[in-house]
Amino acid sequence: MKKISIIGSTGSIGVNTLRVLRAHPGKFQVITLAARTQAEALLKQAIEFRPKLVCIYASENFSWLRDRLKSYQIRVVSGDEGLLKASAHPDADQVIFALVGAAGLQPIFQAIQAKKNVAIANKEPLVMAGELLMKQVKKQRVKLLPIDSEHSGLWQCLEGYGKNDVKKLVLTSSGGPFWKRKKSFQTISLEEALKHPRWKMGPKITIDSATLMNKGLEVIEASNLFGVPADRVDVVIHPEAIIHALIEFVDGSHLAQLGITDMRLPIQYALSYPSRFVNSIPSLELTKLESIRFYKPDRKRFPCLTLGYEAKRIGGTMPAVLNAANEVAVQKFMDGKIKFTQIYETISKSMRKHKSSHNPSLSDVLEADRWARTEAESLC
Repeated sequence: MKKISIIGSTGSIGVNTLRVLRAHPGKFQVITLAARTQAEALLKQAIEFRPKLVCIYASENFSWLRDRLKSYQIRVVSGDEGLLKASAHPDADQVIFALVGAAGLQPIFQAIQAKKNVAIANKEPLVMAGELLMKQVKKQRVKLLPIDSEHSGLWQCLEGYGKNDVKKLVLTSSGGPFWKRKKSFQTISLEEALKHPRWKMGPKITIDSATLMNKGLEVIEASNLFGVPADRVDVVIHPEAIIHALIEFVDGSHLAQLGITDMRLPIQYALSYPSRFVNSIPSLELTKLESIRFYKPDRKRFPCLTLGYEAKRIGGTMPAVLNAANEVAVQKFMDGKIKFTQIYETISKSMRKHKSSHNPSLSDVLEADRWARTEAESLC
């Protein structure tokens, strides 16, 4: 029985992780659960899965949750310290990280240093400090497994092959709501940007999909995860979202990972690895596919994608600046403070003002994150 902790258990990845656990009774034991603010949802999860510890990050919900879990003998913690305890509980074998934003960075380091295998769904830690994380993974001799569908697809395609076998990694993108839009982006409203044509996601990642910044971040993530230069990571628009990732070999042949669009697939593989568990998720019916199309993204209309490549090329603390400035700019757009096109402008200006520190420590990365947030706030 594998013992796991779930950091971000009330979000979509956390909820789907628990769905996978329900489908495989007897194979897993939940050790810790952690959430930001959703105390009622966390309470229900704790009563069902009976972890040893739960963390509600928002301290104002701590007393309420502690009182309701007292009779179940489940320890309740909160805040930064509580999150670190939940991430490095001594009884856990593997930790699933699904916190949106930069908040998960230090807990992930804590888990790796505690010699836990980690599975990561959120892009930001691997963007901000991917090289540092991979060094720690190697040092502690643990595994870092990707959960997001594109990087899980790359991981599965790459199994059994060396870097010298592969010419390119290819990430696919649905294109978001605007890849076919012809009129100006200046007038894009928040309501339009939040209407993803295929999926219902959280607002931040939905806006990132609309600007294609999500793919800029994923390029950095793939480069760090698989140890290849960013110029060997391509992005293509694939509206059907059936092929999640491809690799091109040096001999010109390609290998692709396909599947229905259901996050339970990459989550389950990260949980079951190196085995594969049977599941009840619907299969991909190839005979019902009407077409499989690919398009080259328009970098002029979606300049945020180029910023991802630029940040990785510069390296050091620049990816942390890219990520932090983007988080601030997206929030300002959602608050009605800036236009859609000013998301790119805010990030680009922040990057131009930053002098990247190479071979940064974790404290350097966190300082760059703080600096970029302040700078982006002033620019907005």
